[in-house]
Amino acid sequence: MTTNSNKKLMNLLSNHVPGTVLLASWLEKKGFSRELQKYYLKSGWLQSYGVGALKRPNENVQWTGALNSLQSQTGLSVHAGGLTSISLQGFSHYARIKNEPLYLFSPKYGNLPMWFLSQEWSTQIIHVKTKFLPSDLAMYDFSRDVIKIEISSLERAILECLYLTPNRFDMMECFQILEGLVNLRPKILQELLENCNSIKVKRLFLYMASKANHQWLDFVDQSNIDLGTGDRVITKGGAYISQFKISVPKEIAEK
Repeated sequence: MTTNSNKKLMNLLSNHVPGTVLLASWLEKKGFSRELQKYYLKSGWLQSYGVGALKRPNENVQWTGALNSLQSQTGLSVHAGGLTSISLQGFSHYARIKNEPLYLFSPKYGNLPMWFLSQEWSTQIIHVKTKFLPSDLAMYDFSRDVIKIEISSLERAILECLYLTPNRFDMMECFQILEGLVNLRPKILQELLENCNSIKVKRLFLYMASKANHQWLDFVDQSNIDLGTGDRVITKGGAYISQFKISVPKEIAEK
């Protein structure tokens, strides 16, 4: 039993991505019973990484490796988005680089497992559960070293930032980030905006893109984007923008 069990594990680990987690439920589906998993733990082949999770001994697991395991081994729809995605794609010079939280987005019914939440990550985890955009629309496959994760495209990420403003993300920071995104793809934006169910996000995005004078906005057909009716008071005491029927901070309107 020992020889066969060890050989079985070695075959599995030959395809293991260093720095990722092995989930107990996923291992069971691969034919590794809970009893066999306990044997691997006892013999030192694997180490516990919280309830229902294991890892290779001496491997350092970062959040990217943990997210890779969540995305590849569970049915949970979760991705790195918002400011996190923007920074990963090289636009951190438009954003904060110190004490930057990790923004994870998932549908409203998605909960992060305890083994993930119980880790002492070097950054604050902000889990946003929302369905203001379709969960699989405009995603991007990102690689760091050998670890691959699914993150928001730049087009989706800036909309996610706007979704969080003003209560959970500064609106001026959103505008400063958007100012620097000079190469957004109109076709992707069109699909996102037509499928976005947040009137606030759509109005803010079109206003800020217009104010930043982005050329790509000329190729977005705004007539097909539902902007709703009535005013939206996003900032109390702010400047009223009649074209989009929103109020924004005066420092943005006067910029």
